[in-house]
Amino acid sequence: MRNYDDIKHLSRPQYPDLPPMSIHDRAAQFSPFAALVGYGDAVEETERLTDSRREMLEDEIAELNRQLAVLSDRLPERPKIRVTYFIPDAKKDGGRYASKVGNARTIDQYNNAIVFTDGETVAVKDMYSVVFIGG
Repeated sequence: MRNYDDIKHLSRPQYPDLPPMSIHDRAAQFSPFAALVGYGDAVEETERLTDSRREMLEDEIAELNRQLAVLSDRLPERPKIRVTYFIPDAKKDGGRYASKVGNARTIDQYNNAIVFTDGETVAVKDMYSVVFIGG
């Protein structure tokens, strides 16, 4: 096996018309090459699962409307509620279900949404349930 003792003492060649390369640029020569830029992101996006939006039954719609009417009457109390709603996915069909817990401030009639005291809103069209928490 050769240990290169005969050339270790030599310096690198220097060229007058070519400035020396920075350490960063030299290291970049050995960095991994991504032949398919964005392929990994595309695979991750394809693997990401979404839920289908479930159609509500008539009795579920009636119960939601009843809870919204009770909420409307109790708004001066700023009741604490949990709203379950659907968030459509921006990139593919479907979406996900989420819950928001907070104190209701008002019902925005113009945008047809519940406004919470923290400023967050949930559209009535995306709601599946409204549950009062506590009193």
